[in-house]
Amino acid sequence: MSEEKSYVAKRPPMGWNSWDCYGAAVTEDILLGNARYMAENLKEFGWEYIICDIQWYEPGADSHAYHKFTDLEMDEYSRLMPATDRFPSARDGKGFGPIAEQIHDMGLKFGIHIMRGVPRQAVHRNTPILGSKATARDIAHPASICMWNTDMYGVDANCEGAQEYYNSIFKLYAEWGIDYVKVDDIARIDCGPEAPGAGFSEIAMIKKAIANCGRDIVLSLSPGPARVEQKDFLLDNANMWRMTDDFWDKWDLLYGMFERCKAWEGIGCKDHWPDCDMLPIGHLCVCEDASGDETHKLSDDPARANKGHYTHFTEDEQKILMTLWCIFRSPLMIGAEMRDNDEFTLSLLTNKKLLNMHKHGKKAREISRKDDMVIWKSQTKDGKLYVAVFNIGEKENSAKIKFKDLGLDTKDEFPAIDVWEGSRYTIKDKKEVKLKPHSVVCFEIEAGETFSKS
Repeated sequence: MSEEKSYVAKRPPMGWNSWDCYGAAVTEDILLGNARYMAENLKEFGWEYIICDIQWYEPGADSHAYHKFTDLEMDEYSRLMPATDRFPSARDGKGFGPIAEQIHDMGLKFGIHIMRGVPRQAVHRNTPILGSKATARDIAHPASICMWNTDMYGVDANCEGAQEYYNSIFKLYAEWGIDYVKVDDIARIDCGPEAPGAGFSEIAMIKKAIANCGRDIVLSLSPGPARVEQKDFLLDNANMWRMTDDFWDKWDLLYGMFERCKAWEGIGCKDHWPDCDMLPIGHLCVCEDASGDETHKLSDDPARANKGHYTHFTEDEQKILMTLWCIFRSPLMIGAEMRDNDEFTLSLLTNKKLLNMHKHGKKAREISRKDDMVIWKSQTKDGKLYVAVFNIGEKENSAKIKFKDLGLDTKDEFPAIDVWEGSRYTIKDKKEVKLKPHSVVCFEIEAGETFSKS
């Protein structure tokens, strides 16, 4: 098998996820509309995944809120199925197959969100498990529950039928043509490897089920924070894992991400990526009432025009977000209703030099932090060096780019390009960078062959 085929996530996945804009209320038309936008506007830049987030199996889901103990669509083998009022092509047991086929025909990949465990509804009805004499009630761990969603009980890994249940759902996903599964209520592994029905044991069962399903599927674990001391287990069992709880368009969350990235630096590698979570940019919370923000026209579509809000991050803060996620090499999942992207939002997602840093950067690390002036660097095999200087403080400040921190000869000078502005520079040792609060500058430096071999 070639190196390329041996990885399902050789590079950090790039795509769109329905949660930030539609919560639990996403529909077939929304998925396909955003897929068409990606195919037409973003695919050439490396964006490829369309992810249907939570509650796709719930008829009538209509917001970011969850309906407690509601009826779910389910087949005779305890497996949740797409709600046909929201995904009409799923009728007659077709599931997500028709949607996946259409998305694949656009040259894209399709993913879904699931909760860990077995449906409570299946447990209460004592429905069968495909490939086993056990029932849903036999494999359930009733004390293992999600604190914010009532849909599932954990699965007790010690019970006969537990692995067969996970095998059966991932076999179904493979038949549908699923390329990516985000498993929720599982990345906070707080209960230890011996605890049945949660954490380590369910992740291990899911990994085994994917290995046996006959299809390459990316495994993403949510929410966080996952713990750095568990990195070896995560590297062995998942392609992505969340470093944080849900990330929204709030400055304090972005400020805190610098500490999280520092803690996880150097751990991401081919097929295994610490995940900073979503990119809450563009038009968000479309399934909710309008926020009263009149600074943007929300949408040209009357169905979306008075719903939700545009990101609360300033343009400079959005550049900070994109720069940190890309230099750190987090997976990138767009949170916006992409069909409503304005020119600036589109520019964030199509910056070739920024995305080259994300695609090819290596050895990313924070090289200094003082008075909320933070400097990160990464490098590429072809001799490019990326240096990002962030001012995450509340006043204007400056920092110096020191060549010794970058592995460069202090006597030399190098050509460089500002990744965001496109301006060209000649950079010398101890270049001073002055920045206003909540802003960033990122340089692509042509460090040359000597540096590329270091």
